[in-house]
Amino acid sequence: MVLALVGIPVSPRFRPSLDPGFVPASLWNRAYGATVEAVGGSKVALALERSDGSASVFRTCVLPHDAAHLAANHRYIERLLKFLLWQKGGYKVTVAGDPRLATYLRGVYGPGGARAFDHDFMGQRVYGHPLTIESTRYEECPDETETAVPLGRHLDGSRIGFDLGASDRKCAAVVEGRVVFSEEVPWQPGTEADPQYHFDGIHDSLRRAAAHLGRVDAIGGSAAGVYVNNEVRVGSLYRSVPPSLFDSRIRRLFFDLQKAWGGVPFEVVNDGEVTALAGSMALEDNAVLGIAMGSSLAAGFVTPQGAITSWLNELAFVPFDYREGGPVDEWSGDTGVGVQYFSQQAVARLLVPAGIALPKDMPLPAKLDEVQRLMAAGDPRARSIYETIGVYLGYAIATFAGFYEFRNLLVLGRVMTGEGGEVILSTGGQVLREEFPKLAERVRFHLPDETERRHGQAIAAASLPAIHVQEKADAVS
Repeated sequence: MVLALVGIPVSPRFRPSLDPGFVPASLWNRAYGATVEAVGGSKVALALERSDGSASVFRTCVLPHDAAHLAANHRYIERLLKFLLWQKGGYKVTVAGDPRLATYLRGVYGPGGARAFDHDFMGQRVYGHPLTIESTRYEECPDETETAVPLGRHLDGSRIGFDLGASDRKCAAVVEGRVVFSEEVPWQPGTEADPQYHFDGIHDSLRRAAAHLGRVDAIGGSAAGVYVNNEVRVGSLYRSVPPSLFDSRIRRLFFDLQKAWGGVPFEVVNDGEVTALAGSMALEDNAVLGIAMGSSLAAGFVTPQGAITSWLNELAFVPFDYREGGPVDEWSGDTGVGVQYFSQQAVARLLVPAGIALPKDMPLPAKLDEVQRLMAAGDPRARSIYETIGVYLGYAIATFAGFYEFRNLLVLGRVMTGEGGEVILSTGGQVLREEFPKLAERVRFHLPDETERRHGQAIAAASLPAIHVQEKADAVS
């Protein structure tokens, strides 16, 4: 069956049985590129500049910007910028090429445009500057100035590692790289407006872990959201906290916790980055893209050189499905983005077409538990949910490959637990082999076992801070 979107036809070899209208971004972009090669076009570059002075540049080509190709160009360039904003981040976008594309994007990503959420989030909330879109000649595109730094891998001393999720917080005590204690404590940060709830919950977990250590040399953690130099910029964990309290209590939350723990080295980064770091450490290899399908979609990237970048890697908001009228993300208002395809929300969305009736007010984790129970019992309805997500994943890997240089794909999260996770990977692998055979030859899947998931993430988080020479001497004395 041929699916056509704004004049660009795609013919997927695989159709998700529970979501037949799915238009894979990877196939549509490939078909668009083939059309450009056939009819000609012009060069365009998108440069995204960040507040730390770094900049990313993506170069491509677009169709002739005439009436026949206007809709296709608009769809292509708008979805491309959407991916780049949430993958790499930036508050200043320069469109090098046809100035009409910049004018179009300025309207879409303006305060009153369809992507007003992105304008607000990516500008003031993350980078402290209004999001602007400028235009220049292709030859005058800003230079790319990427930054990358080593991440973690410090295993000396007595450390605490923690991970903050939407439904539980994990914490572990680690001595010389060995986990001596770990636990998970349920909590509901997304519905709590009082910043003290967040402070007290994390502090309590740290105390529980510290009880199993003679001393605490360093504390490292991961959490959903955007963190810059330990400062909380934004995150779903804190979505119920009023803006005034966010600025006064949440933004410096981890500095306050560090002070409460005597100023020991304290490092917090996005949970996706720690996922990728844990994978890199377990595999003893780099070029790792890690994705975690949990309450949302988390992601992280370890470069081929073993470092992390200053990118955001918030793939919950990037587009994977280009159809008109696709599933809507309740937070951003956008359609076809990652959280609706690779998370507990995706499982819940597919319940109705699968023919599984559960109470509407049942929490998402409980719905996932029920689907996992049905899968373990051999229920074909549950299997169809995992097969559908597997088709999504196969096409998404090809999308990832257009933006990341990776050879290891680490896949984890509650959605991947049990036999269902194996179905997702096997289905995704089949899609990759038949639709993108060259890519399939160089990508290795890695699904951690239970021990690696729990301890690997804890060790990676705990390894984030470096213990300086003087601090070590003080600890000994």
